[in-house]
Amino acid sequence: MTDFTRRSFALGAAALPLAACSNGIGGNGAATIDARVDSALNFMYRDFPGTQDLAGRAAGLLVMPLITEVGLGLGGSYGTGALRVGPSTVDYYSAASGSAGLQIGAQQFSHVLFFMTQEALLEFRQSPGWSAGADLEYAVAEQGQVLRAETLTSLSPVIAVIFAQTGLRVGATLEGTKYTRIIP
Repeated sequence: MTDFTRRSFALGAAALPLAACSNGIGGNGAATIDARVDSALNFMYRDFPGTQDLAGRAAGLLVMPLITEVGLGLGGSYGTGALRVGPSTVDYYSAASGSAGLQIGAQQFSHVLFFMTQEALLEFRQSPGWSAGADLEYAVAEQGQVLRAETLTSLSPVIAVIFAQTGLRVGATLEGTKYTRIIP
């Protein structure tokens, strides 16, 4: 009985900060998500101009305008966003992950997945729940907030750009994140 109580307490303690850091997207539906997606894209294009060319070549973009990630032994992250093909939103998605280990802190960040081929986009849209894995190529901002040149010429089918990080947790990763289609 004591183990169950400790385990329940640990899970509850890990879930409480995630709930407290709620990103507030799910309350007002599609219009709120779309407005946040537009804002995140405008921020990314302004601060990382090379992403405009990348977006122009992509078959589609999954924009997650606000992911909240917390950890205290156990951790997790959650956010919602939209899949854009051209200028149109075609679906809405949630992103969730869980982790365990030596970790403490909380952060929020935005990310965009650039589907560079029609095949990668189709695979994502047809799957019941798609997980970001080790084959995902990351674009990171270096000094001067410029994306690495090799990212912009990459032949990878999916490229992730992580930006607008705030908080007290080291690193943001998408590996192990599960994306699920939602109806806002």
